[in-house]
Amino acid sequence: MKTFLFTIAFATVCLAGVAQGPRHRFPREAFTTETPMAHDPVMAKEGDTYYVFATGMGIQQMTSKDRKTWTVLPQPVMTVIPGWTTDSVPGFSSHVWAPDVIQWHGRWWMAYSCSTFGKNGSAIGLLSSRSIGANLWKDEGCIVTSREKRDNWNAIDPNFVIDDATDTPWLTWGSFWDGIQLARLDSTMHIAKGERPRTIARRYDPNYKPTEPNPTSKYAGTNAIEAPFIFKHGGYYYLFVSWDYCCRGAKSNYRVAVGRSKTVEGPYLDRNGKDMANGGGTLFLEGDKKEWEAAGHCSAYTFDGEDVFVCHGYSATRNGAALLIQRPISWTSDGWPQLKQE
Repeated sequence: MKTFLFTIAFATVCLAGVAQGPRHRFPREAFTTETPMAHDPVMAKEGDTYYVFATGMGIQQMTSKDRKTWTVLPQPVMTVIPGWTTDSVPGFSSHVWAPDVIQWHGRWWMAYSCSTFGKNGSAIGLLSSRSIGANLWKDEGCIVTSREKRDNWNAIDPNFVIDDATDTPWLTWGSFWDGIQLARLDSTMHIAKGERPRTIARRYDPNYKPTEPNPTSKYAGTNAIEAPFIFKHGGYYYLFVSWDYCCRGAKSNYRVAVGRSKTVEGPYLDRNGKDMANGGGTLFLEGDKKEWEAAGHCSAYTFDGEDVFVCHGYSATRNGAALLIQRPISWTSDGWPQLKQE
């Protein structure tokens, strides 16, 4: 196992946590389905095979040849949980949240969250592999941590993005507290020396104080924004975020908002020109109360020439179960994303 070394200006010891959503157990044998359960799904393609990774014990994984029928695998990505995670995050054991995966410089990189629900003592870990299909992932230690009473942000829900102009990797993350964070990475996919996180999106303007309490946690407050994902299209980087509350089954009111920027660093503005750091965001998706009570924690990709939006939705017909959603993206004449009608 790789020795853990973590030395950056704003966090020198990896002591933290991550948690999110229901505890997904793994089947004893692989099975196929067209309506897989998945919480916080991300997707990748290697060769002729698509992969979904999601929250679960050791990270849930499934495969498909056509993105219609999915084989849910019995083995998790992480058959052994690195010891540093439980040392760093009190209360964390093996329920790993909200992974992200990207291919960069000939290697696959997977970030994942370690935490306990509603608290911001958390950590984002890193794995790497030459091939997804081999399912051999190397522990690359910790990318970033947050600590209660030290940091006003939460180190969960990671998303990698590459600055096309400079071939520089960045990481965005965050849940509640002061909102969505962004920091530049180095060539090893760890926080670059001297880099400090900056807030790029909040649910509300910092001067606005919501009157309704957080129904899921007294610790996290009411800045109900999380799960960032940045997708490059044309000349813009589009920041998708999830507003409001997940993880309550049919009572969830999760929804997705979006803004865009000419640069990875922002500012990310909504369709009306409001900065997402000041509570801006254009509503992109919400539950229709017929098929889906709510939907969120999204990702977006270009597969085979088509832009695809991926998220989980809380089913209105299956007692609030979190199911995988995929929808093609179209673009308005002024360059804003929208879901194609099926």
